Amino acid sequence: MSGPTEITLGSLELLDSPAGERADLSFEAMGTTVRVQIGAPTRPDLPPAAEAAAALRAWIESYDRRLSRFRDESELCELNADSAPVHEASPLLRTLVSAALEAAEVTGGLVDPTLVSEIEEAGYERSRSSRRDRILGDALTGAPRRRPGAPNPGRRWRSISVNGGRGTISRPPGLRIDSGGIGKGLAADLAAERLRGYCRYLVDCGGDIQVGGAATRLDPYAVAVAHPLDSSLHREVLLGSGAVATSGIDARIWRRGQGYAHHLLDPSTGEPAWTGVISATALAPDAVRAEALAKAALLAGPAGAREHLSDYGGLFVLDDGSHVAVARGAGDRPEVAA
Repeated sequence: MSGPTEITLGSLELLDSPAGERADLSFEAMGTTVRVQIGAPTRPDLPPAAEAAAALRAWIESYDRRLSRFRDESELCELNADSAPVHEASPLLRTLVSAALEAAEVTGGLVDPTLVSEIEEAGYERSRSSRRDRILGDALTGAPRRRPGAPNPGRRWRSISVNGGRGTISRPPGLRIDSGGIGKGLAADLAAERLRGYCRYLVDCGGDIQVGGAATRLDPYAVAVAHPLDSSLHREVLLGSGAVATSGIDARIWRRGQGYAHHLLDPSTGEPAWTGVISATALAPDAVRAEALAKAALLAGPAGAREHLSDYGGLFVLDDGSHVAVARGAGDRPEVAA
């Protein structure tokens, strides 16, 4: 084959494997749509693609049950409900919290995993039953004055620690943790690890995408990025390995009082962030970092978005619908196509 395989987030194609040696599976998990594509195995000890896809679905559904903030019986909810300062935690829960803390560190606190009360007060639960209400244009018209987000001065996330040797998570009593989009990114990364050895694979957890395989490196995917104002496919990101993620205020937006709210909060105020950037797409070696950088770029506003995207490349969309492409940094990394 020549040139990249053309895909979009909603319509993915896998063209390199014969029928019967590829799998393409979509299902609901983590409050979003998950899509898995797997090519032929490259080793005789690996199961066929269809069997691997079914096993991966079971694993992701288990991941959701164990780590969802919206399931009272989940390990994350048990952690948040525990009044003790030290909580015994499974390796998976420790990995999730460690990823959330890494995202906070990488973004200087713009991606803050301690805003549980704030997102509840903003009305996030309502948005889960009415996703993608196409009211972004009206919301922007009536939104407050634009200003960049900033870290919470208290930096509560710094009081959380993970001890792998003891198998514990420590935090002040009452401090709850929400992984936010980092949970989807981590699911994509861990799922992709289970697919090493297949010629081509893609894991898409609600737009947090991780790809790999020798065939993908030779023939990259072209991921079409949707415009947040009208869902048109306005840019392409070439992805032969690694990850891409998009964060946008259009993903979950709802009416609140006389105005509107969305799920991306300014940590310094605890309120929905209206920064002048409405969507940001980031590339990175892994989906956790891509998700963190995309969210940080949006929260930083037009002046700060470029800095968060410059290492690996990306793009962001402004209130007026125009977009800015950010070239990748030095080294052999994914690039944004013109």
